[in-house]
Amino acid sequence: MINSDVYVDLFHATDFLQWKSKLEEGVVGTPTSYVINKIFIAHVGDTSEIIFFLLGAMTIVEVVDANGGFDFVREKVKTKSQRALLWRLTFMTFFISAVLDNLTTTIVMIMVLRKLVPQREIRLRYAGMIVLAANAGGAFSPIGDVTTIMLWIKGNISTLGVLKEVFLPAVACIVIPLLLVQRKLEGTVDNGDETVNGKLINQYDFSRRQRHAVFYVGVVGLVLVPVFRSITGLPPFMGIILVLSLLWIMTELFYKCHRVEPRISHRVGNILHSIDLSTILFFLGILMSVAALQETGVLSALGSKLETISGGNAYVVTGAIGLTSSIVDNVPLVASCMGMYNIATPAAALATPQLASFVQDGTFWQLLGYCAGTGGSILIIGSAAGVVMMGLEKITFGWYLKHFSLLALAGFLSGMLVYWLEKVFLF
Repeated sequence: MINSDVYVDLFHATDFLQWKSKLEEGVVGTPTSYVINKIFIAHVGDTSEIIFFLLGAMTIVEVVDANGGFDFVREKVKTKSQRALLWRLTFMTFFISAVLDNLTTTIVMIMVLRKLVPQREIRLRYAGMIVLAANAGGAFSPIGDVTTIMLWIKGNISTLGVLKEVFLPAVACIVIPLLLVQRKLEGTVDNGDETVNGKLINQYDFSRRQRHAVFYVGVVGLVLVPVFRSITGLPPFMGIILVLSLLWIMTELFYKCHRVEPRISHRVGNILHSIDLSTILFFLGILMSVAALQETGVLSALGSKLETISGGNAYVVTGAIGLTSSIVDNVPLVASCMGMYNIATPAAALATPQLASFVQDGTFWQLLGYCAGTGGSILIIGSAAGVVMMGLEKITFGWYLKHFSLLALAGFLSGMLVYWLEKVFLF
């Protein structure tokens, strides 16, 4: 005889009781079939939505980058003043990271930075601010970071809610460090174009106008994915696939109409083969592991414990998660929190005021996205942007700890303060 009490704890009670009655009537199979059909398949479906979204978004970014779409970034930020360049690079990174992932944004911006600031000692100051800006920019956008993508797809946050309430905290998170870093920069920089015999080097197959077209179709398409979801009701990854299809068709038409012999690595088909699948598989393993912990009741028990210790204070819990994300990857942290706490309905929040922070766009979910995204900036190993910067610019852990950790912490806490002020006086 099956111990129904155990199954009620493990699975959704209603589904299980319906399945149990059918089992006794001989309509359905074994407990294993219930686990596979009702539990495992559901989690695989939810996880696959995130995986396909990331895979498509990464491919779009690679296509735009390979075909020179990001060259306009260099043109927009070019200036002779070191301080002006710092502000331009920081805010360009901040806004680009809102539509691209922070890893790709960091790679793109460091390539731009190398052409603008040849002196490595000076360039490291800019590189540190790029890490902070890339992480902060992803925190106020539903598609800017893996963690916000997870929260958005699951319905914990909405597009309008996170843009409206987390934008100012994210700005505060970079402005405070920016004001302090600029004091150490003065003078001018030599950022001339690369030329051979006085002629500008062209390393792309497409013309300037075509490169801009690639950029706008790819990036604007990413920005419009939330609009696509709200209009059609389809999962976000369907919008991503649509944008990738349009980009693929457009680039092939450019090659055909102008009879350009393309570089093999720039074709979309070849770029698909070069996508970092190890990162995708990492997310798959993390999300499925967290799903297992959720179904066994471990996360619910941990969530209750945290709630008791913090006294139900969302700022304490999410602040601790943000500090932890400087050491532990923020994807499993956010996935675990999503398993610990359920989204509360407005009716439940009215009946139980303690649940108000857990409704869609509630304080807990918005702060979770902000803190997990920006807390990783406190240590260089705390985010994908920081890790890739270590590799590209050979920044050491000690150098970043000395020059940027306290700045990142000040920005992190400033953002939380701004969010609190918003809740008190605005929302």
